Amino acid sequence: MENLITLVNKIQRACTALGDYGEASALPTLWDSLPSIAVVGGQSSGKSSVLESIVGKDFLPRGSGIVTRRPLVLQLHKSEEGSREYAEFLHLPRKRFTDFSAVRREIQDETDRETGRSKQISSVPIHLSIYSPNVVNLTLIDLPGLTKVAVEGQPDSIVHDIENMVRSYIEKPNCIILAISPANQDLATSDAIKISREVDPTGERTLGVLTKIDLMDKGTDAVDMLEGKSYRLKFPWVGVVNRSQADINKNVDMIAARRREREYFSNTPEYKHLAHRMGSEHLAKMLSKHLETVIKSRIPSIQSLINKTVSELETELSRLGKPVAADAGGKLYMIMEISRAFDQTYKDHLDGVRPGGDKIYNVFDNQLPAALKRLQFDKQLAMENIRKIITEADGYQPHLIAPEQGYRRLIESTIITIRGPAEAAVDAVHALLKDLIHKAISETLELKQYPGLRVEVGNAAIESLDRMKEESKKATLQLVDMECSYLTVDFFRKLPQDVEKGGNPTHSIFDRYNDSYLRRIGTTVLSYVNQVCASLRNSIPKSIVYCQVREAKRNLLVHFFTELGKMEPKRLSALLNEDPAIMERRTALAKRLELYRAAQSEIDTVAWSK
Repeated sequence: MENLITLVNKIQRACTALGDYGEASALPTLWDSLPSIAVVGGQSSGKSSVLESIVGKDFLPRGSGIVTRRPLVLQLHKSEEGSREYAEFLHLPRKRFTDFSAVRREIQDETDRETGRSKQISSVPIHLSIYSPNVVNLTLIDLPGLTKVAVEGQPDSIVHDIENMVRSYIEKPNCIILAISPANQDLATSDAIKISREVDPTGERTLGVLTKIDLMDKGTDAVDMLEGKSYRLKFPWVGVVNRSQADINKNVDMIAARRREREYFSNTPEYKHLAHRMGSEHLAKMLSKHLETVIKSRIPSIQSLINKTVSELETELSRLGKPVAADAGGKLYMIMEISRAFDQTYKDHLDGVRPGGDKIYNVFDNQLPAALKRLQFDKQLAMENIRKIITEADGYQPHLIAPEQGYRRLIESTIITIRGPAEAAVDAVHALLKDLIHKAISETLELKQYPGLRVEVGNAAIESLDRMKEESKKATLQLVDMECSYLTVDFFRKLPQDVEKGGNPTHSIFDRYNDSYLRRIGTTVLSYVNQVCASLRNSIPKSIVYCQVREAKRNLLVHFFTELGKMEPKRLSALLNEDPAIMERRTALAKRLELYRAAQSEIDTVAWSK
């Protein structure tokens, strides 16, 4: 079982070296999945003394105010009996500390290196490993002490900053909370219990420790608290008796302090029945056993996370691509392949394999018909306008049977207004085709790797669309002009020929300009124009698809490929200059993949041996 804690220790150290210590990151984090014990307590709660009692050494910085300003990941390794005790820091991998006062100084110095000599805090952890025959295999994370007020030199936000840091650790479901509370204070006001209750209201993950039991007022005791009557947790409370400040000043030996602690609980009548589960030694063993049990239960989920993340990292590294070819031919081939991948993605959008192409049909089925319907033919065919055009078309010689020239002018002036919707349809499809260019570029993963090529391909594609738009506009407007230049004679031949329309010889010429006669002309013209609209509603989409959509599918990058063959090697190289951010991400992903593969191998070994 001891190798389970050793395994987590290895992975935690590797995570920290990689910069993965559970903070928000765009990269997957392994740290959060690892079970850990976070030590939480208010300032002056005896938190440091508890840790030193567990280790059996004086090694933590002491003083007034906030002393712990960075998380300290403390990994204890039980070594063989008779072996020498020493400590190692992750940031000083080849240096062994046998003088534990030097360990204290290094913790202070390393804190200052990260935060400066101010009293600021940092979430970047310090990793300290202690090897001793007098410890149990255990990992603890010592967090800054909770405080209620900022002292001189600290920002006003320090109280909330520390709370937020502590909460970010203990709110994770894999975190075991070691809540340190002084027995000579009311549990209801305990900082550790208050914040633990917020993230673990049922007490399933919280282990309670009572300090300063020996400092309680005469006539009072901590029995109700230790028996869980004052505040119940899932696991029994543990009481400890730490060294007093006078003992610390006199450098009282830890072994002697532990012996005095055992004697205190054994000889004090109130605590004699609880003595078997009191004291620092029992606390250390209980924590080690509990951590091992939790790690064992979490191994399947950690394996699952690691296997899933390895697959995701491998996939993303594959998408980021390999380094660029060195020779000009290789670079040209690479550019052509990436451009073809973009071109295929673009075609997929148009063909319905990917979304977006359906919006073009919406232009033909909704926007164009709606625009044609909005055309105000009423203005062109108003009574006064018909009278004016018919009269002007007759000139000095009034028409004899039907005002043919007037009809033609009325029809032409009305049909010509269809150019507006036709042109708008061309522009709308052009805008959609341009949008699909941007979509296809963003979906072509290879182009993300090379910003220069991305810009060049995008510009070339849009220039091609612009040329196609001009051709399409020319062809589409010609359809409208054709309808103006030649009228369908059969339509007029099929109109009923009555005496009013043919002209009644008993009426004077000027009777032909009465309202009834002009209204009939307007109705006839409107009927013909509606027929033309119906025809153009079908032919305009055909022209647009032929000139724009079909051409975009066939020849979007033809001009670009022609120019590509003429480029000098230097220009080709410039197109394949990689985005520094992608290079950094590839390096970070490769390192993280290495970590996960190593963790995968380690945890699989443990799982099989289990």
